[in-house]
Amino acid sequence: MKLTRRLFMSLAGGFAALTTGFVAPSFAAEMPAPFDDPGKVKIALVRYISTGDFFQAYLSGVEAQAKAIGVDLRIFDSRQDAALQADMVDQAIALGVQGIIVQHGLTESMQEAVQRALDAGIKVVAFDVNVKNPKVPQVEQSDRDLARLALEQAIKDNGESFKAGYVYVPGIAPLDRRDETWLKFKAKYSGIVEKAVFGTLDNPIANSVANQARSVLQANPDITVMFAPYDEFAKGVKIAVDEAGLTSQIKIYSADVSTADISAMRESGSAWAATAATNPAVVGEVSVRTLAMLLAGEDPGHNVIIPPTLITQKMLNDADIKNMEDLSAKLPQFAHAAVSVPAWMPLPPR
Repeated sequence: MKLTRRLFMSLAGGFAALTTGFVAPSFAAEMPAPFDDPGKVKIALVRYISTGDFFQAYLSGVEAQAKAIGVDLRIFDSRQDAALQADMVDQAIALGVQGIIVQHGLTESMQEAVQRALDAGIKVVAFDVNVKNPKVPQVEQSDRDLARLALEQAIKDNGESFKAGYVYVPGIAPLDRRDETWLKFKAKYSGIVEKAVFGTLDNPIANSVANQARSVLQANPDITVMFAPYDEFAKGVKIAVDEAGLTSQIKIYSADVSTADISAMRESGSAWAATAATNPAVVGEVSVRTLAMLLAGEDPGHNVIIPPTLITQKMLNDADIKNMEDLSAKLPQFAHAAVSVPAWMPLPPR
């Protein structure tokens, strides 16, 4: 028997999936079919990106909500290999799952893979990847609002005229949506001069972006604002800014947040001024709840939007917020999103 990559990954994926066990929950309310038989429902999370605090927190939310509703969760991680992610959708189909969450990815590789799942009678939810299918709900962080909130703060802090560096990788749905807002801001405020566009998703992302940012800063010493609308991008830019001794001359604006990000923003003299974010764990929970609604025969809507929150360095310092737990406690809107929550749906313990 020839050991092809597809066969090898099927075997590896099957072994990895076995490591995620089912734990029967206790329910306070009557559950609709097929959730009335705990452990009966099997779902898969097929990931494109897993590097970084955001994606670890997202996974924790998926796991917590899956446990709360009593489903058997299988996890597949393609590590930014688009062809492998498509293969993993096929692996999930072969495992006999009833539902699949596709987390990030490229439209061109995931569109056909998702259609194969739908053809097999499997329900699919997509988070931050556009699979161009009306049958697939799109879970989004309201990426345009994420970018808008961060850029509005940049205008508030720096005025309507400044020279900017911009970190962007095209072809990734959430980054493309954030880019739409950046383009609108540049059109609205003619004083914003984009001096450089750079970016990469090569692992480790922050270090790879830092390598690029060093060259950008050296070539463009007049940059005073960096728009890095993904926290791993912002981390990389901050590394380069710190090394160049430019923390008092440059302000960084980003999207997404984690405990590590909060710590970096609160460092003395930090250039990281603000970020706009949803709670990634909450986004993971919403992804599972949306899929569960589909499996129960309910309609969550095509666009499932989780509203973001602006988080500034000043806010963190004034409220003495040190981590994600503090953020959730002191900003209740960050701790839970009342999205895709039918009356029968059990939520993870708070």
